[in-house]
Amino acid sequence: YQQNFTEKAVLIIMSILEILLLGIGLSMDAFAVSITNGAVLKKVNLLTALRIAACFGIFQGAMPFIGWSIGKVGEQLIHTVDHWIALILLCYLGIKMIWDSRKKDEAAFCEKSTLKTKTLLAMAVATSIDALATGVILPSAVGAETLIQMICSISAISVITFILCLIGVFLGKKFGCLLHNKSGILGGIVLICIGIKTMAQMAIITRAARIRPGSATLLCFPA
Repeated sequence: YQQNFTEKAVLIIMSILEILLLGIGLSMDAFAVSITNGAVLKKVNLLTALRIAACFGIFQGAMPFIGWSIGKVGEQLIHTVDHWIALILLCYLGIKMIWDSRKKDEAAFCEKSTLKTKTLLAMAVATSIDALATGVILPSAVGAETLIQMICSISAISVITFILCLIGVFLGKKFGCLLHNKSGILGGIVLICIGIKTMAQMAIITRAARIRPGSATLLCFPA
């Protein structure tokens, strides 16, 4: 009995660690974009940071759930379109950010005090859409076989993303004060790089799947 209890305890701990690592891995893009948002906004208070972090956290948790709901039937479709959507949205937002920051002088640039809801939603979708595929393999990856287990898993991912993004906004504000009007250019470059990274990652997964079928499943987790 004691041995069985120990084995179950080890399995539970391992599952928790796997979910934590997965949550951190999935939230890295959102964390980087949160730093960018904090850097380019003039006024960053707790309410602004909570708004940004909540948006990223909700989408980061929702996407794996949608992927899990679609299941294996929609897996091929997800792999076909997710990286393209992320690339287009992030490159568009990045180019726009660079263009806007170059058009304005430093005084005008610093007057940007709010983040439009549609822009925030586009960023949240772009940074979380690759998590759709993760939702398909969550049951085998972390043992989330039932609806309750899946809800617990995506809730943990959502909370981790929320916390990291909240920290990221204030980190960005600190660096933004040092960079002044250059933060918009650097922020745009970050968004474009994340989009390219997502595209390159999918190319690697596709290549691995062709060389060795089944290997792509292991690569679906963002680094």
